[in-house]
Amino acid sequence: MVSFKLAVSALLASVSTAGAANKAVYAHFMVGIVEHYTVDDWKADIVQAQAIGIDGFALNCAPPRVDSYTPKQLANAYEAAKQLGFHVFVSFDFAYWSNGDTDTIYGILSNYSAHPAQAYYGDGALVSTFVGDSFNWNTIKDRLAPQKLTAVPMLQDPNALSSLTTGIDGALSWYGWPTDGGNSVIKGPMTTIWDDRYLKNKGNKIYMAPVSPWFSTHFNTKNWVFICEEQPTIRWEQMLTMQPELVEIITWNDFGESHYISGPEPNHSDDGSSQWAAGFPHDAWRDLMKPYILAYKSGASTPTVESEKVVYWYRPTPKDTKCTNDNIGLPRGVELLEDVVFASTMLTQPAQLTVTSGSRGPVTIDVPAGIHTFNFTMGVGDQKFSVSRNGQTLFGGTAGLQIKDTCVAYNYNAFVGSFPSSGGTVPPPPPVSTSSAPPPPSSTSSKLSSTTTTLKTTTTPKPSTTTTSMTPPPTSSPGSGDQCNDGTNADGQSGNYIGLCQFSCSHGYCPPGPCKCTSHGAPKPEPPQSGYGGCPLQGEDDSYKGLCMYSCSHGYCPDTACRRC
Repeated sequence: MVSFKLAVSALLASVSTAGAANKAVYAHFMVGIVEHYTVDDWKADIVQAQAIGIDGFALNCAPPRVDSYTPKQLANAYEAAKQLGFHVFVSFDFAYWSNGDTDTIYGILSNYSAHPAQAYYGDGALVSTFVGDSFNWNTIKDRLAPQKLTAVPMLQDPNALSSLTTGIDGALSWYGWPTDGGNSVIKGPMTTIWDDRYLKNKGNKIYMAPVSPWFSTHFNTKNWVFICEEQPTIRWEQMLTMQPELVEIITWNDFGESHYISGPEPNHSDDGSSQWAAGFPHDAWRDLMKPYILAYKSGASTPTVESEKVVYWYRPTPKDTKCTNDNIGLPRGVELLEDVVFASTMLTQPAQLTVTSGSRGPVTIDVPAGIHTFNFTMGVGDQKFSVSRNGQTLFGGTAGLQIKDTCVAYNYNAFVGSFPSSGGTVPPPPPVSTSSAPPPPSSTSSKLSSTTTTLKTTTTPKPSTTTTSMTPPPTSSPGSGDQCNDGTNADGQSGNYIGLCQFSCSHGYCPPGPCKCTSHGAPKPEPPQSGYGGCPLQGEDDSYKGLCMYSCSHGYCPDTACRRC
Protein backbone atom coordinates (compact mmCIF):
# COMPACT_ATOMS: atom_id res chain seq x y z
CA MET A 1 0.00 0.00 0.00
CA VAL A 2 2.81 2.42 0.84
CA SER A 3 4.54 1.86 -2.48
CA PHE A 4 1.21 2.44 -4.29
CA LYS A 5 0.70 5.75 -2.48
CA LEU A 6 4.21 6.85 -3.37
CA ALA A 7 3.69 5.95 -7.01
CA VAL A 8 0.41 7.85 -7.15
CA SER A 9 1.98 10.84 -5.40
CA ALA A 10 4.90 10.96 -7.81
CA LEU A 11 2.56 10.72 -10.79
CA LEU A 12 0.29 13.47 -9.51
CA ALA A 13 3.21 15.74 -8.73
CA SER A 14 4.45 15.36 -12.28
CA VAL A 15 1.15 16.05 -14.01
CA SER A 16 -0.65 18.43 -11.65
CA THR A 17 -1.31 21.83 -13.16
CA ALA A 18 -0.79 23.20 -9.67
CA GLY A 19 2.28 21.15 -8.90
CA ALA A 20 6.04 21.19 -9.24
CA ALA A 21 7.58 24.65 -9.24
CA ASN A 22 4.77 26.22 -11.29
CA LYS A 23 3.01 29.26 -9.92
CA ALA A 24 -0.64 28.63 -9.13
CA VAL A 25 -3.73 30.60 -8.10
CA TYR A 26 -6.18 29.19 -5.56
CA ALA A 27 -9.41 30.61 -4.16
CA HIS A 28 -10.44 30.35 -0.50
CA PHE A 29 -13.69 28.37 -0.34
CA MET A 30 -15.93 28.43 2.76
CA VAL A 31 -17.09 24.84 3.28
CA GLY A 32 -19.07 25.87 6.36
CA ILE A 33 -21.90 27.38 4.30
CA VAL A 34 -22.36 24.56 1.78
CA GLU A 35 -23.66 21.72 3.96
CA HIS A 36 -26.37 20.99 1.37
CA TYR A 37 -23.99 20.80 -1.62
CA THR A 38 -23.99 17.88 -4.01
CA VAL A 39 -21.12 16.94 -6.30
CA ASP A 40 -22.92 18.81 -9.08
CA ASP A 41 -23.05 21.97 -6.97
CA TRP A 42 -19.29 21.75 -6.47
CA LYS A 43 -18.81 21.20 -10.19
CA ALA A 44 -20.81 24.36 -11.00
CA ASP A 45 -18.41 26.43 -8.88
CA ILE A 46 -15.36 24.68 -10.29
CA VAL A 47 -16.39 25.38 -13.89
CA GLN A 48 -16.63 29.10 -13.09
CA ALA A 49 -13.22 29.07 -11.42
CA GLN A 50 -11.53 27.16 -14.24
CA ALA A 51 -12.91 29.61 -16.79
CA ILE A 52 -10.62 32.36 -15.46
CA GLY A 53 -7.56 30.23 -14.78
CA ILE A 54 -7.99 29.42 -11.09
CA ASP A 55 -6.14 26.17 -10.36
CA GLY A 56 -8.00 25.03 -7.28
CA PHE A 57 -9.86 25.74 -4.05
CA ALA A 58 -8.45 26.04 -0.54
CA LEU A 59 -11.17 24.23 1.41
CA ASN A 60 -11.72 26.19 4.62
CA CYS A 61 -13.40 23.80 7.03
CA ALA A 62 -14.25 23.28 10.70
CA PRO A 63 -13.90 19.96 12.56
CA PRO A 64 -16.77 17.45 12.41
CA ARG A 65 -17.65 18.20 16.03
CA VAL A 66 -18.58 21.71 14.83
CA ASP A 67 -19.86 20.91 11.34
CA SER A 68 -20.96 17.30 11.06
CA TYR A 69 -21.04 17.63 7.27
CA THR A 70 -17.32 18.49 6.90
CA PRO A 71 -16.31 14.90 5.91
CA LYS A 72 -19.13 14.63 3.38
CA GLN A 73 -18.38 17.98 1.75
CA LEU A 74 -14.64 17.35 1.57
CA ALA A 75 -15.44 14.07 -0.19
CA ASN A 76 -17.81 15.87 -2.57
CA ALA A 77 -15.24 18.58 -3.30
CA TYR A 78 -12.47 16.10 -4.07
CA GLU A 79 -14.76 13.98 -6.24
CA ALA A 80 -16.00 16.99 -8.24
CA ALA A 81 -12.44 18.25 -8.66
CA LYS A 82 -11.27 14.84 -9.87
CA GLN A 83 -14.01 14.71 -12.49
CA LEU A 84 -13.08 18.14 -13.87
CA GLY A 85 -9.28 18.06 -13.59
CA PHE A 86 -9.28 20.67 -10.82
CA HIS A 87 -7.09 20.63 -7.69
CA VAL A 88 -8.06 21.26 -4.06
CA PHE A 89 -6.41 21.21 -0.66
CA VAL A 90 -7.64 21.46 2.92
CA SER A 91 -7.34 24.74 4.81
CA PHE A 92 -8.04 23.94 8.46
CA ASP A 93 -9.90 26.81 10.13
CA PHE A 94 -8.22 27.17 13.52
CA ALA A 95 -10.98 29.43 14.75
CA TYR A 96 -12.45 25.96 15.46
CA TRP A 97 -9.60 23.42 15.25
CA SER A 98 -7.00 23.15 18.01
CA ASN A 99 -3.73 21.37 18.68
CA GLY A 100 -5.82 18.68 20.35
CA ASP A 101 -7.29 17.74 16.97
CA THR A 102 -4.05 16.29 15.60
CA ASP A 103 -5.51 12.80 15.11
CA THR A 104 -8.48 14.13 13.13
CA ILE A 105 -6.26 16.38 11.02
CA TYR A 106 -3.97 13.43 10.31
CA GLY A 107 -6.97 11.29 9.34
CA ILE A 108 -8.20 13.84 6.80
CA LEU A 109 -4.77 14.34 5.26
CA SER A 110 -4.17 10.59 5.18
CA ASN A 111 -7.40 10.20 3.20
CA TYR A 112 -6.64 12.90 0.63
CA SER A 113 -2.88 13.48 0.37
CA ALA A 114 -2.62 11.02 -2.55
CA HIS A 115 -6.04 11.74 -4.05
CA PRO A 116 -6.10 12.44 -7.82
CA ALA A 117 -7.54 15.91 -7.14
CA GLN A 118 -5.05 16.84 -4.40
CA ALA A 119 -3.07 20.03 -5.09
CA TYR A 120 0.68 19.71 -4.82
CA TYR A 121 3.58 22.09 -4.50
CA GLY A 122 6.81 20.36 -5.45
CA ASP A 123 6.38 16.74 -4.43
CA GLY A 124 4.33 17.47 -1.33
CA ALA A 125 0.57 17.54 -0.88
CA LEU A 126 -0.42 21.13 -0.15
CA VAL A 127 -2.15 22.00 3.15
CA SER A 128 -2.93 25.33 4.79
CA THR A 129 -4.85 26.95 7.64
CA PHE A 130 -6.72 30.00 8.80
CA VAL A 131 -4.68 31.11 11.87
CA GLY A 132 -3.38 28.06 13.75
CA ASP A 133 0.15 29.47 13.87
CA SER A 134 1.24 27.19 16.71
CA PHE A 135 0.22 23.85 15.17
CA ASN A 136 3.12 21.38 14.87
CA TRP A 137 3.22 20.01 11.31
CA ASN A 138 6.23 17.82 12.11
CA THR A 139 3.90 15.46 13.93
CA ILE A 140 1.66 15.08 10.88
CA LYS A 141 4.60 14.76 8.49
CA ASP A 142 6.16 12.00 10.57
CA ARG A 143 2.93 10.01 10.58
CA LEU A 144 2.28 10.50 6.84
CA ALA A 145 5.80 9.49 5.78
CA PRO A 146 6.87 8.51 3.22
CA GLN A 147 4.03 10.55 1.70
CA LYS A 148 5.27 14.16 1.63
CA LEU A 149 3.35 17.22 2.80
CA THR A 150 3.87 20.89 1.91
CA ALA A 151 2.53 22.91 4.86
CA VAL A 152 1.82 26.57 4.07
CA PRO A 153 -0.26 27.73 7.06
CA MET A 154 -1.45 31.26 7.65
CA LEU A 155 1.11 33.00 9.85
CA GLN A 156 0.11 36.24 11.52
CA ASP A 157 3.71 37.14 12.38
CA PRO A 158 5.93 37.46 9.28
CA ASN A 159 9.04 37.09 11.45
CA ALA A 160 7.91 33.60 12.45
CA LEU A 161 8.46 32.43 8.88
CA SER A 162 12.19 32.34 9.50
CA SER A 163 12.12 31.10 13.09
CA LEU A 164 9.37 28.50 13.51
CA THR A 165 10.51 24.90 13.85
CA THR A 166 7.05 23.37 13.51
CA GLY A 167 7.53 21.83 10.07
CA ILE A 168 6.19 24.70 7.98
CA ASP A 169 7.26 24.99 4.35
CA GLY A 170 5.99 28.52 3.84
CA ALA A 171 3.30 30.96 4.87
CA LEU A 172 -0.04 32.29 3.71
CA SER A 173 -0.60 35.94 4.62
CA TRP A 174 -4.09 37.14 5.48
CA TYR A 175 -3.07 40.79 5.15
CA GLY A 176 -4.92 41.20 1.88
CA TRP A 177 -6.14 44.71 2.67
CA PRO A 178 -4.39 47.82 4.06
CA THR A 179 -3.89 47.02 7.74
CA ASP A 180 -1.78 47.95 10.74
CA GLY A 181 -1.80 44.32 11.84
CA GLY A 182 -4.73 44.84 14.17
CA ASN A 183 -8.41 45.54 13.65
CA SER A 184 -8.32 49.26 12.94
CA VAL A 185 -9.66 50.45 9.60
CA ILE A 186 -6.92 52.56 8.01
CA LYS A 187 -6.59 54.61 4.88
CA GLY A 188 -5.50 53.06 1.62
CA PRO A 189 -4.30 52.49 -0.94
CA MET A 190 -3.04 48.95 -0.66
CA THR A 191 0.72 48.65 -0.29
CA THR A 192 3.10 45.71 -0.14
CA ILE A 193 4.36 46.52 3.35
CA TRP A 194 3.18 43.19 4.80
CA ASP A 195 4.21 41.17 1.74
CA ASP A 196 7.69 42.64 2.05
CA ARG A 197 7.96 41.38 5.62
CA TYR A 198 7.09 37.83 4.60
CA LEU A 199 9.44 37.96 1.63
CA LYS A 200 12.26 39.25 3.83
CA ASN A 201 11.87 36.31 6.21
CA LYS A 202 10.98 33.45 3.90
CA GLY A 203 14.45 32.34 2.78
CA ASN A 204 13.82 29.34 0.51
CA LYS A 205 10.28 28.84 1.82
CA ILE A 206 7.03 29.44 -0.08
CA TYR A 207 5.02 32.65 0.11
CA MET A 208 1.31 32.41 -0.70
CA ALA A 209 0.18 36.00 -1.22
CA PRO A 210 -3.43 37.12 -0.63
CA VAL A 211 -5.52 38.90 -3.26
CA SER A 212 -8.93 40.25 -2.30
CA PRO A 213 -11.29 42.68 -4.04
CA TRP A 214 -13.37 44.05 -1.14
CA PHE A 215 -14.20 43.68 2.56
CA SER A 216 -17.35 44.83 4.34
CA THR A 217 -19.60 43.09 6.81
CA HIS A 218 -22.55 43.94 9.04
CA PHE A 219 -23.01 41.27 11.70
CA ASN A 220 -23.59 42.19 15.35
CA THR A 221 -20.06 41.01 16.18
CA LYS A 222 -18.44 42.17 12.93
CA ASN A 223 -19.45 45.57 11.64
CA TRP A 224 -16.99 47.38 9.40
CA VAL A 225 -16.12 48.48 5.89
CA PHE A 226 -12.55 48.56 4.61
CA ILE A 227 -11.21 51.04 2.12
CA CYS A 228 -10.83 48.70 -0.84
CA GLU A 229 -11.82 51.11 -3.58
CA GLU A 230 -9.50 50.24 -6.52
CA GLN A 231 -8.27 47.05 -4.90
CA PRO A 232 -9.33 44.63 -7.66
CA THR A 233 -6.64 45.99 -10.03
CA ILE A 234 -4.12 47.49 -7.59
CA ARG A 235 -3.58 44.18 -5.84
CA TRP A 236 -3.19 42.14 -9.01
CA GLU A 237 -0.66 44.63 -10.35
CA GLN A 238 1.33 44.03 -7.19
CA MET A 239 1.24 40.29 -7.86
CA LEU A 240 2.65 40.81 -11.37
CA THR A 241 5.55 42.76 -9.88
CA MET A 242 6.08 40.51 -6.86
CA GLN A 243 5.57 37.14 -8.59
CA PRO A 244 5.09 35.11 -5.37
CA GLU A 245 5.21 31.33 -5.56
CA LEU A 246 1.46 31.03 -4.94
CA VAL A 247 -1.58 33.33 -4.81
CA GLU A 248 -4.77 32.78 -2.81
CA ILE A 249 -7.87 34.79 -3.71
CA ILE A 250 -9.77 35.76 -0.56
CA THR A 251 -12.41 34.61 -1.21
CA TRP A 252 -14.48 32.52 -3.57
CA ASN A 253 -17.71 32.50 -1.56
CA ASP A 254 -17.49 34.35 1.75
CA PHE A 255 -20.70 36.32 1.26
CA GLY A 256 -20.61 37.40 4.90
CA GLU A 257 -17.50 39.52 4.33
CA SER A 258 -18.49 40.68 0.82
CA HIS A 259 -15.25 39.59 -0.85
CA TYR A 260 -16.82 36.74 -2.85
CA ILE A 261 -16.19 36.43 -6.59
CA SER A 262 -18.35 33.38 -7.23
CA GLY A 263 -21.57 33.41 -9.17
CA PRO A 264 -24.87 32.36 -7.62
CA GLU A 265 -24.72 29.51 -5.11
CA PRO A 266 -28.41 28.69 -4.68
CA ASN A 267 -27.75 25.80 -2.27
CA HIS A 268 -25.53 27.59 0.22
CA SER A 269 -26.96 28.37 3.65
CA ASP A 270 -27.66 31.85 4.93
CA ASP A 271 -25.68 33.06 7.94
CA GLY A 272 -27.46 36.42 7.75
CA SER A 273 -25.37 37.79 4.92
CA SER A 274 -28.19 37.69 2.39
CA GLN A 275 -29.30 41.12 3.62
CA TRP A 276 -26.26 42.64 1.90
CA ALA A 277 -25.16 39.96 -0.60
CA ALA A 278 -28.45 38.96 -2.26
CA GLY A 279 -28.81 40.89 -5.50
CA PHE A 280 -25.21 42.14 -5.37
CA PRO A 281 -23.36 40.16 -8.06
CA HIS A 282 -19.55 40.11 -8.15
CA ASP A 283 -19.25 37.97 -11.31
CA ALA A 284 -17.64 40.71 -13.37
CA TRP A 285 -14.66 40.83 -11.02
CA ARG A 286 -13.81 37.39 -12.36
CA ASP A 287 -13.65 38.85 -15.87
CA LEU A 288 -11.31 41.55 -14.57
CA MET A 289 -9.10 39.02 -12.79
CA LYS A 290 -8.75 36.58 -15.69
CA PRO A 291 -6.06 38.42 -17.70
CA TYR A 292 -4.13 39.15 -14.50
CA ILE A 293 -4.19 35.47 -13.50
CA LEU A 294 -2.90 34.43 -16.91
CA ALA A 295 -0.19 37.11 -16.78
CA TYR A 296 0.90 36.09 -13.27
CA LYS A 297 1.22 32.43 -14.18
CA SER A 298 3.19 33.22 -17.34
CA GLY A 299 5.51 35.64 -15.55
CA ALA A 300 4.32 38.62 -17.61
CA SER A 301 4.52 42.13 -16.17
CA THR A 302 1.25 43.33 -17.73
CA PRO A 303 -2.04 41.60 -18.54
CA THR A 304 -3.16 41.01 -22.12
CA VAL A 305 -6.71 41.99 -23.04
CA GLU A 306 -8.42 39.53 -25.36
CA SER A 307 -12.06 40.60 -24.92
CA GLU A 308 -13.03 44.27 -24.61
CA LYS A 309 -15.18 45.20 -21.66
CA VAL A 310 -15.85 47.82 -19.00
CA VAL A 311 -16.21 46.49 -15.43
CA TYR A 312 -17.83 48.82 -12.89
CA TRP A 313 -18.56 48.73 -9.18
CA TYR A 314 -20.08 51.04 -6.58
CA ARG A 315 -21.87 51.08 -3.23
CA PRO A 316 -25.68 51.41 -3.15
CA THR A 317 -25.74 54.63 -1.09
CA PRO A 318 -23.54 57.67 -0.38
CA LYS A 319 -21.49 57.07 2.74
CA ASP A 320 -23.39 59.45 5.03
CA THR A 321 -26.87 58.14 4.23
CA LYS A 322 -28.77 57.38 7.45
CA CYS A 323 -30.69 54.12 7.45
CA THR A 324 -34.08 54.01 9.14
CA ASN A 325 -34.28 50.54 10.70
CA ASP A 326 -30.79 49.26 11.52
CA ASN A 327 -30.20 48.13 15.11
CA ILE A 328 -26.51 47.32 14.60
CA GLY A 329 -25.30 50.78 13.74
CA LEU A 330 -22.98 52.44 11.28
CA PRO A 331 -19.99 50.27 10.34
CA ARG A 332 -16.51 51.32 11.35
CA GLY A 333 -14.50 52.82 8.51
CA VAL A 334 -17.34 54.70 6.82
CA GLU A 335 -15.68 58.02 7.60
CA LEU A 336 -12.69 57.09 5.40
CA LEU A 337 -14.76 56.27 2.31
CA GLU A 338 -15.18 58.55 -0.68
CA ASP A 339 -18.43 58.81 -2.65
CA VAL A 340 -17.21 57.60 -6.02
CA VAL A 341 -18.02 54.92 -8.57
CA PHE A 342 -15.36 52.87 -10.33
CA ALA A 343 -14.84 51.68 -13.88
CA SER A 344 -12.07 49.48 -15.23
CA THR A 345 -11.68 49.52 -18.99
CA MET A 346 -10.31 46.44 -20.73
CA LEU A 347 -9.40 47.51 -24.26
CA THR A 348 -7.31 46.27 -27.17
CA GLN A 349 -7.17 49.80 -28.65
CA PRO A 350 -7.63 53.32 -27.25
CA ALA A 351 -11.22 54.48 -26.85
CA GLN A 352 -13.44 56.89 -24.91
CA LEU A 353 -15.23 56.05 -21.66
CA THR A 354 -18.37 57.97 -20.68
CA VAL A 355 -19.83 57.66 -17.19
CA THR A 356 -23.04 59.30 -15.99
CA SER A 357 -23.56 58.84 -12.27
CA GLY A 358 -27.12 59.73 -11.32
CA SER A 359 -27.99 63.40 -11.55
CA ARG A 360 -24.41 64.38 -12.38
CA GLY A 361 -23.68 65.17 -15.99
CA PRO A 362 -21.84 62.71 -18.20
CA VAL A 363 -18.03 62.67 -17.99
CA THR A 364 -16.07 61.47 -21.03
CA ILE A 365 -12.36 60.66 -20.96
CA ASP A 366 -9.82 59.20 -23.35
CA VAL A 367 -8.68 55.74 -22.31
CA PRO A 368 -5.58 53.91 -23.62
CA ALA A 369 -5.41 50.22 -24.49
CA GLY A 370 -4.89 47.75 -21.67
CA ILE A 371 -6.57 47.64 -18.26
CA HIS A 372 -7.09 50.97 -16.51
CA THR A 373 -9.20 51.88 -13.48
CA PHE A 374 -10.89 55.25 -12.96
CA ASN A 375 -13.16 56.79 -10.36
CA PHE A 376 -16.00 59.27 -10.83
CA THR A 377 -17.98 61.40 -8.39
CA MET A 378 -21.04 59.49 -7.17
CA GLY A 379 -24.49 60.80 -7.97
CA VAL A 380 -27.90 59.55 -6.81
CA GLY A 381 -29.89 57.76 -9.52
CA ASP A 382 -29.12 55.53 -12.50
CA GLN A 383 -25.50 54.60 -13.24
CA LYS A 384 -24.61 54.60 -16.94
CA PHE A 385 -21.42 53.45 -18.63
CA SER A 386 -20.44 53.39 -22.30
CA VAL A 387 -17.33 52.89 -24.40
CA SER A 388 -16.96 54.41 -27.88
CA ARG A 389 -14.29 54.54 -30.56
CA ASN A 390 -14.12 56.82 -33.58
CA GLY A 391 -17.52 58.24 -32.74
CA GLN A 392 -19.23 54.85 -32.58
CA THR A 393 -20.57 53.34 -29.35
CA LEU A 394 -19.06 49.90 -28.84
CA PHE A 395 -20.97 48.82 -25.75
CA GLY A 396 -22.60 50.18 -22.64
CA GLY A 397 -25.87 50.69 -20.84
CA THR A 398 -27.53 51.36 -17.51
CA ALA A 399 -26.39 49.32 -14.51
CA GLY A 400 -28.91 47.16 -12.69
CA LEU A 401 -28.91 49.09 -9.39
CA GLN A 402 -29.64 52.73 -8.68
CA ILE A 403 -27.68 54.64 -6.08
CA LYS A 404 -30.14 55.97 -3.51
CA ASP A 405 -29.92 58.41 -0.62
CA THR A 406 -32.35 56.37 1.52
CA CYS A 407 -31.93 52.94 3.11
CA VAL A 408 -33.44 50.65 5.70
CA ALA A 409 -30.26 48.82 6.78
CA TYR A 410 -26.64 49.72 6.13
CA ASN A 411 -25.00 48.00 3.17
CA TYR A 412 -21.47 48.83 2.08
CA ASN A 413 -21.11 45.88 -0.26
CA ALA A 414 -20.18 46.57 -3.89
CA PHE A 415 -22.58 46.13 -6.78
CA VAL A 416 -20.41 44.84 -9.64
CA GLY A 417 -21.29 44.57 -13.30
CA SER A 418 -19.93 44.92 -16.80
CA PHE A 419 -20.70 45.80 -20.40
CA PRO A 420 -20.81 43.62 -22.39
CA SER A 421 -22.62 42.00 -19.51
CA SER A 422 -21.37 38.88 -17.73
CA GLY A 423 -24.78 38.46 -16.13
CA GLY A 424 -25.18 36.80 -12.77
CA THR A 425 -26.91 37.78 -9.57
CA VAL A 426 -26.67 36.42 -6.08
CA PRO A 427 -30.16 35.21 -5.13
CA PRO A 428 -31.29 34.97 -1.53
CA PRO A 429 -30.11 31.65 -0.10
CA PRO A 430 -32.58 29.13 1.27
CA PRO A 431 -33.61 29.21 4.91
CA VAL A 432 -31.02 28.05 7.38
CA SER A 433 -31.37 24.38 8.23
CA THR A 434 -31.01 22.95 11.70
CA SER A 435 -27.50 21.72 10.92
CA SER A 436 -24.67 23.77 12.30
CA ALA A 437 -23.07 26.39 10.07
CA PRO A 438 -20.43 28.55 11.74
CA PRO A 439 -20.21 32.21 10.77
CA PRO A 440 -17.34 33.00 8.42
CA PRO A 441 -14.19 33.85 10.40
CA SER A 442 -13.00 37.37 10.20
CA SER A 443 -11.55 35.60 8.90
CA THR A 444 0.63 46.71 -0.92
CA SER A 445 2.54 49.54 -3.12
CA SER A 446 0.88 52.92 -2.81
CA LYS A 447 2.08 54.02 -6.27
CA LEU A 448 -0.32 53.06 -9.03
CA SER A 449 1.23 51.13 -11.89
CA SER A 450 0.80 51.93 -15.53
CA THR A 451 -2.30 49.77 -15.74
CA THR A 452 -4.27 51.61 -13.06
CA THR A 453 -5.13 55.28 -13.36
CA THR A 454 -6.99 57.38 -10.82
CA LEU A 455 -9.15 59.93 -12.59
CA LYS A 456 -9.63 63.02 -10.46
CA THR A 457 -13.03 64.06 -11.75
CA THR A 458 -13.76 65.70 -8.41
CA THR A 459 -12.02 68.39 -6.42
CA THR A 460 -11.39 65.79 -3.73
CA PRO A 461 -9.22 62.83 -4.72
CA LYS A 462 -10.32 59.47 -3.40
CA PRO A 463 -8.38 57.25 -1.04
CA SER A 464 -8.32 53.49 -1.48
CA THR A 465 -8.12 50.31 0.62
CA THR A 466 -8.18 48.82 4.16
CA THR A 467 -7.65 45.98 6.56
CA THR A 468 -8.38 42.34 7.10
CA SER A 469 -9.31 41.23 10.55
CA MET A 470 -8.54 38.00 12.29
CA THR A 471 -10.63 38.51 15.38
CA PRO A 472 -14.09 39.94 16.12
CA PRO A 473 -14.53 43.72 15.92
CA PRO A 474 -15.86 45.94 18.69
CA THR A 475 -18.90 44.51 20.40
CA SER A 476 -22.10 46.47 20.89
CA SER A 477 -25.06 46.01 23.14
CA PRO A 478 -27.99 44.38 21.38
CA GLY A 479 -30.08 46.97 19.67
CA SER A 480 -28.17 49.93 21.06
CA GLY A 481 -25.93 50.68 18.11
CA ASP A 482 -23.32 51.86 20.62
CA GLN A 483 -19.87 50.36 20.86
CA CYS A 484 -18.25 48.91 23.90
CA ASN A 485 -16.27 51.53 25.84
CA ASP A 486 -15.09 49.57 28.88
CA GLY A 487 -14.43 45.96 29.76
CA THR A 488 -12.50 43.35 31.69
CA ASN A 489 -11.62 39.66 31.48
CA ALA A 490 -14.61 37.39 30.84
CA ASP A 491 -16.01 35.27 33.65
CA GLY A 492 -13.80 32.28 34.26
CA GLN A 493 -10.94 33.67 32.16
CA SER A 494 -7.42 34.31 33.48
CA GLY A 495 -6.67 37.60 35.20
CA ASN A 496 -3.80 37.92 32.72
CA TYR A 497 -6.35 39.29 30.26
CA ILE A 498 -7.47 42.17 32.50
CA GLY A 499 -5.06 44.85 31.27
CA LEU A 500 -5.49 43.94 27.61
CA CYS A 501 -9.28 43.82 27.88
CA GLN A 502 -9.49 47.10 29.77
CA PHE A 503 -7.34 48.83 27.17
CA SER A 504 -8.90 47.40 24.02
CA CYS A 505 -12.52 47.45 25.21
CA SER A 506 -12.23 51.12 26.17
CA HIS A 507 -11.40 51.86 22.53
CA GLY A 508 -14.26 49.79 21.10
CA TYR A 509 -12.53 46.48 20.46
CA CYS A 510 -13.77 43.91 22.99
CA PRO A 511 -13.47 40.34 21.65
CA PRO A 512 -15.88 37.89 23.27
CA GLY A 513 -14.17 34.89 24.79
CA PRO A 514 -11.24 36.46 26.63
CA CYS A 515 -13.08 39.73 27.39
CA LYS A 516 -16.50 40.93 28.43
CA CYS A 517 -17.90 44.39 27.84
CA THR A 518 -18.99 46.23 30.98
CA SER A 519 -20.15 49.50 29.43
CA HIS A 520 -21.49 50.75 26.10
CA GLY A 521 -21.36 54.17 24.54
CA ALA A 522 -18.83 56.26 22.68
CA PRO A 523 -15.42 54.57 22.93
CA LYS A 524 -12.28 56.51 23.75
CA PRO A 525 -10.35 57.83 20.73
CA GLU A 526 -7.79 55.32 19.54
CA PRO A 527 -4.20 56.15 20.48
CA PRO A 528 -1.73 56.85 17.65
CA GLN A 529 -0.32 53.90 15.74
CA SER A 530 2.84 52.52 17.35
CA GLY A 531 4.44 51.37 14.13
CA TYR A 532 4.67 47.73 15.20
CA GLY A 533 2.31 44.81 15.69
CA GLY A 534 1.89 42.39 18.55
CA CYS A 535 1.94 38.62 19.02
CA PRO A 536 1.30 36.42 22.08
CA LEU A 537 4.23 35.45 24.25
CA GLN A 538 5.61 32.00 23.63
CA GLY A 539 3.29 29.49 25.26
CA GLU A 540 0.18 31.67 25.24
CA ASP A 541 -2.73 30.39 23.15
CA ASP A 542 -4.49 31.90 20.12
CA SER A 543 -7.00 33.84 22.24
CA TYR A 544 -4.28 36.45 22.86
CA LYS A 545 -3.61 37.10 19.17
CA GLY A 546 -6.28 39.66 18.41
CA LEU A 547 -5.76 41.46 21.72
CA CYS A 548 -1.98 41.63 21.28
CA MET A 549 -2.27 42.75 17.65
CA TYR A 550 -4.70 45.53 18.54
CA SER A 551 -3.11 46.73 21.79
CA CYS A 552 0.53 46.63 20.69
CA SER A 553 -0.27 48.40 17.42
CA HIS A 554 -1.70 51.22 19.55
CA GLY A 555 1.21 51.48 21.97
CA TYR A 556 0.14 49.18 24.84
CA CYS A 557 2.11 45.93 24.67
CA PRO A 558 2.31 44.32 28.15
CA ASP A 559 5.30 41.98 28.40
CA THR A 560 3.33 39.58 30.60
CA ALA A 561 1.19 38.56 27.62
CA CYS A 562 2.50 40.01 24.35
CA ARG A 563 5.63 40.71 22.37
CA ARG A 564 6.32 43.08 19.53
CA CYS A 565 6.29 41.56 16.05
